[in-house]
Parts: sequence; C-alpha cells; structure tokens
Amino acid sequence: MLSNKVVHLLKSIRSPVLNSIMAKSSFEYVKNFELDDKLIPNTWIVVRLDGKCFHKFSDDHSFAKPNDLRGLKLMNFAAYSVMKDINDVLMAFGQSDEYSFVFKKNTNLYKRRASKLLTTLNSKFSASYVYYWNKYFTDEKLQYPPTFDGRVIMYPSDQNLIDYMKWRQADVHINNLYNTTFWNLVLKGNLSPMEAEKRLCGTVSADKNEILYSEFNINYNNEPAIFRRGTLLLRKVLQMDSQETASIITDVHDDMLKDKFWKDNSTLLLDKSKPLVFVEAPTTDMVQEQLAGRNKKKEANSDIFIKQAINQES
Repeated sequence: MLSNKVVHLLKSIRSPVLNSIMAKSSFEYVKNFELDDKLIPNTWIVVRLDGKCFHKFSDDHSFAKPNDLRGLKLMNFAAYSVMKDINDVLMAFGQSDEYSFVFKKNTNLYKRRASKLLTTLNSKFSASYVYYWNKYFTDEKLQYPPTFDGRVIMYPSDQNLIDYMKWRQADVHINNLYNTTFWNLVLKGNLSPMEAEKRLCGTVSADKNEILYSEFNINYNNEPAIFRRGTLLLRKVLQMDSQETASIITDVHDDMLKDKFWKDNSTLLLDKSKPLVFVEAPTTDMVQEQLAGRNKKKEANSDIFIKQAINQES
C-alpha cells in the first residue's frame, strides 16, 4: 500500500501513474470472467445477419409476394451503410432477409474479437434498416422495429469462402423458384396456401419451371436478377477522367456459381488486392446516388474555396 505522504505527493503533481493506480478497484476482478473471443488469425471472417420472424414482419408491413423490391433495396442500402463505415469489410452478399459480410483476411479490426465484430455490424445494419425505411417504403409506416440475429464463421481457405458464397447464392435460387411458383399458384391459380404446398410437394426445379411457364406464361429465367441471384456489394474504382478516380461500392447480381465470375475477379481475395477499375459508372441507383453525393461535396468545397479567396482579397 502507498503511504499517505506518497499519495499526497503524487496527487500534487497529477501523476499518470497515480491515475492508473487509483482507477483500479476491488471489484475489477470480475473482468476475469470475460471470455477471450479473438478469432483465429489468417482466416476469412464472415458475419451473417438474418431477420428474426420476418414472415410476420413482412405480412404486417404488406410486403409484395413473392418478392418486394422495396424491401430488397432497403436491405441492400443498410448493407451499403455498413460497408461505407467499415472499410475492413471486403464484400457483402444479401438475399431475402439475410446479409453476409466478408472481412478482409488480414483484418485486425477490434483485434478480431468476435463479439465486437458481430455487435457492431448488427447494430449498424439494424439501425440503418430503420433509419432508411421511409426512403423505400414511402407509403408504409414502420409499425415496429425489426430484429436481426447474427453469427460469426471462420473459413481457413479461399476455396472455403468461395464455396460459402456459392452456397448462399444457390439458396437464393432454390428458395426464390419455390416462392415464385407457390405465390403464383395462390395469387393467380386461386389455390389455398395448403393446396399450393401440396401441389409443390416432391417437385424438382424442372417441374416448377414447367408450372410457371405452362400455367402462368412466366419464363423464370426472365425474372429480375436481383430476385434470382441476390445482390453482391463490391468495392470498385471509377475512372472519372484522365486524372481523377472515385472509390465506390457497387451492387451487382452476377452468377457466382459459375467459375467465370471468380476468374473475372481473380484478385478479389488477394491480401493486397486493388478494386477493379470501371471506365463507365454502373447505372444502378446505389452508384448514381454516391456520385451525386460526391458532386455535391465537390461543389460545397468549391464554394468554401471561393468564399475564402474573396475574404483574403478583401
């Protein structure tokens, strides 16, 4: 124990050492109960968020069946908000009410603590979903906040990660083909949900495609890619002119099940990979909004510069 004279002396000079000593208490031992949840180095970290009770949530908010474009765009923009704030997220893939975020393999964000990574992403995503609700659901009031659960997965190899991405996109195809057929049987075929479920029991993809085409004149391959493949968010560089570039986050609906995608993006998983350069901007709402915001910022900075120049002259 420090003597009273020593403590008084240290107080008088406001020593950092004393501050550290005095900050400790007899209760601090409880920190020993915290688990060490640092994730293994040199592995791919994936955080997957999934909507909880979203069947009820979508019904309560009048989501269109089988797909609501407003809901999908809102999910994408919430994920974009995450990537915009957290540079260590390499890419993200979403469908329906779930989103997977892939961290750079060498990330040391929050010292790779699983709890920190999961809670930070989940809170940012959930808050963004609520905050931007009116941006997409202009005529539908948010009755209550949604809930998303999450998990953290580690993958040791590039191939493991590629297989994970393929698995999630294959899930899109399976679920969306079923839902598209099911809801057409209900909404256009006048079957009850139970009758539609019984009709589809034991069917394979070819059977569902045949039902859609022969009974509803729908070619499933012509359905919007965002419904059939989900959305992949990637970091890209846009060549604005000969001297200027812009970093953007773009939303694509490429077929990750085919090897061509991974060949075309062969540098994506490299430790020092650089985003691919676009000569022309992709014409998606997300990209156009980023470019518009960038132009507004440039104009604002230009106005400030002009005002400063006028003030200096005067």
